[in-house]
Amino acid sequence: MLVLRDVLVPVDFESTSIHALAYARDLARTFGATLHVLHVLEDAFALAAGTEGSLSAFPRLEREAEDDARRRLQDLLTDEDRKAGAMTAVRLGTSPASSIVAYATEIQADVIVMGTHGRSGTAIGTIGSVAEQVVRSASCPVLTLRRHPSDVALARISAVGIASPLNDGSASA
Repeated sequence: MLVLRDVLVPVDFESTSIHALAYARDLARTFGATLHVLHVLEDAFALAAGTEGSLSAFPRLEREAEDDARRRLQDLLTDEDRKAGAMTAVRLGTSPASSIVAYATEIQADVIVMGTHGRSGTAIGTIGSVAEQVVRSASCPVLTLRRHPSDVALARISAVGIASPLNDGSASA
């Protein structure tokens, strides 16, 4: 029998990760698992090392960015999430995928639920998407979700003459 105790969802505040959060929330509730919501901030100090100019402002800027991310994560939680013991975390790192995998290992996540933009080939760049890197290196299962189907349907409806399940193309939007 499948048992889930800890469900991790990385959130970058884009629509695909918000959709993944909704899915992870339902999954956690279904299994009585703890929902862990993670945001990874790029370590600006490490990325800027070696650049010209003063780096003295970076610690303050990073603190402000971390505080903002923590507030935004808390805003994403519902009262029901809080009552169920949902956890939020902000991690600093130069590789979002590595930070996600490290956090999943730290909390012993049973599954990672994450959004993906569904790009392929050269659109994802030479190193691949964050989701792809997590799938390749996580020790637990990773469930990737594309945009919510209704988002796709709405995009089709808004395009004139494009057929969708909600618009057969016979009338223009």
